[in-house]
Amino acid sequence: MMKNFNLKRFLHLPISTLIATLTALTLAVLNAGTAANAQEERFIEGGHYELLDKVQPVQTGDKIEVVEMFWYQCPHCYRLEPYLIEWQKNIPENAAYVAIPAMLSARWEFDARAYFTFEALGLIEQLHTQFFNAIHLKRLNINSVQKLQQWVDDQAIGEHDIIGTFSSFAVENKLSFASLMSRNYGLTGVPAIIVDGRYRTSVSLAGGHNQLIEVINYLIEKVKADRAQ
Repeated sequence: MMKNFNLKRFLHLPISTLIATLTALTLAVLNAGTAANAQEERFIEGGHYELLDKVQPVQTGDKIEVVEMFWYQCPHCYRLEPYLIEWQKNIPENAAYVAIPAMLSARWEFDARAYFTFEALGLIEQLHTQFFNAIHLKRLNINSVQKLQQWVDDQAIGEHDIIGTFSSFAVENKLSFASLMSRNYGLTGVPAIIVDGRYRTSVSLAGGHNQLIEVINYLIEKVKADRAQ
């Protein structure tokens, strides 16, 4: 904007023009500062997101971890799923998505075991969304490992030992981890999003599904800036 500014010519302007020009420049600077502050304050700690009491370890190395804590039976988690799937198509290069089934009560254990069983067998891509659909669209009551095995068999994706994996050592370890993180993240409900093991947000805090995606991206940029300091 100042590239072709001629100070000598500027100083020879009539006084009225000089005052008007200086006023316009001052307002432009103030407006720019106001816009920057508005952008910076668009999402507020304690409003759109919360700071965890204690920073938690992450699983994604140098990439900024974005954790989704969910429960298969939760209709709010089910409604959020398409937004997260769409967001992952253009996930920032410096970020990585991690899903963890929440463990807020004994009732949630079966669904957490189901997720970790799919994960152990390399079936998340094939079965994660489908299992959500089975519960919320088809209204299936899959509440035993035998029913889960039958449901997986019905998906025509080959033979997989759901029953044997469901109570395996690997799944037990993952279950303990999910229970620990549910406590450490201070969860009171799901879905919840944890960014970089330090920020927690949700659909209700953000103000909607699309707003949540914006808050996630904002927090990723915030972490990036913090790391650069």
